[in-house]
Amino acid sequence: MQYWKKLSQNERQERIEKALDENVNFEKDTSLGYPASKLDGKVFNSDAAFLKDAPTLQTYVANPNHIGCHTLGTSEKAFKGTQEIEREVLSVLAVDIFKAEANSFDGYIAPGGTEANIQAIWMYRNYFMYKQNAKPSEIAIIASEDTHYSIPKAANLLMLDWLKVPVDVKNRTIDVFALEDIVLNAKESGKKYFIIVSNMGTTMFGAVDNPDDYTQILEKHHLKYKLHIDGAYGGFVYPFSNKNCDINFENPKISSITIDAHKMLQAPYGTGIFICRKGLIENVLTKEAEYVEGMDLTLCGSRSGSNAVAVWMILFTYGPFGWCEKIRVLQMRTEWLCDQLDQLDIPYFREPFMNIVAIPAKYITKTLEKKYDLVPQKHAEGNQWYKIVVMDHVELDHLSTFIADLKGSIHAQKRITLEV
Repeated sequence: MQYWKKLSQNERQERIEKALDENVNFEKDTSLGYPASKLDGKVFNSDAAFLKDAPTLQTYVANPNHIGCHTLGTSEKAFKGTQEIEREVLSVLAVDIFKAEANSFDGYIAPGGTEANIQAIWMYRNYFMYKQNAKPSEIAIIASEDTHYSIPKAANLLMLDWLKVPVDVKNRTIDVFALEDIVLNAKESGKKYFIIVSNMGTTMFGAVDNPDDYTQILEKHHLKYKLHIDGAYGGFVYPFSNKNCDINFENPKISSITIDAHKMLQAPYGTGIFICRKGLIENVLTKEAEYVEGMDLTLCGSRSGSNAVAVWMILFTYGPFGWCEKIRVLQMRTEWLCDQLDQLDIPYFREPFMNIVAIPAKYITKTLEKKYDLVPQKHAEGNQWYKIVVMDHVELDHLSTFIADLKGSIHAQKRITLEV
């Protein structure tokens, strides 16, 4: 690991205090030009004793603005200390986890994974328009039917067509024959440029797409594309649970990756992370933001630097070995749950290296759904699946109680069937 290590509590606290000292201090400094301040002192007391040992909360009160992209060019000098913290986070993720070369990437910590995905599609749409002279009508998004709803949202906002690829009902893999038909039909209708969104852990099933399924077919038909990985859920799981994971920047066809820190990493909402290769993010430069020092290359503009500090604190509390250990524990709990379902002869879907288990809806009663807060695939009629996500708070005791209740409901259903 080049950047990621485990730090003691004192080391973490000293690092954040140093960063805050390098930022503007609205309480003490003469800062007349900023349309911002620390959090209102009548409501958020910056002298509260508990803040002394809570560097993340200190940062929330200080309220740094991380407008811009701190991996490219200059940024607002008033917040240079915590901007450096954000750069450290991005280096850990891009280089140590997703195998990019140092200084070969750009990115930022966004207010959620939805924005991070929209940022990618916005960037690629503009890339094709500016660099390839493409018309918007010639550009299409292509992604599976299990893809997160941020993708159709991006299609709507950016006025692009989303080509939805069906997946196998049992193993959730992309139907490559349907994919090729979709691509050929799109080509015949005038589509020349494709924005691929390949999933590293879908929201409902935790399924992981094979990006090669997309790229091989597009290359076969001589079509231009950019490949984005939506690792919003799986980005902090799959690279650690699957030692053979090759969905990273060592693959030259992958141009960007989204990861959410507010899921597996348990950072505050909303904390999405967007990382892309150098030479791409400039396509979304807002030239009109002339009063902003540096370049505004993000969808959101102003954003909280506190989220960057929170992510930094989590990463450097665990270190790489501590994080791997945590993921192994969650994998063991997930495997235990699957073993119990196997013994009950209940089918399920689970990507082998993920911690999501989807169970067919016919095995889940309304009582079970309510008691365990199970999430349906659809809240409307026609729901076919419920999912269990084995997060840090989901312990074996919880899973054991669920299995006991599930077993009881199955026996009850069988009894009712026999009596009828």
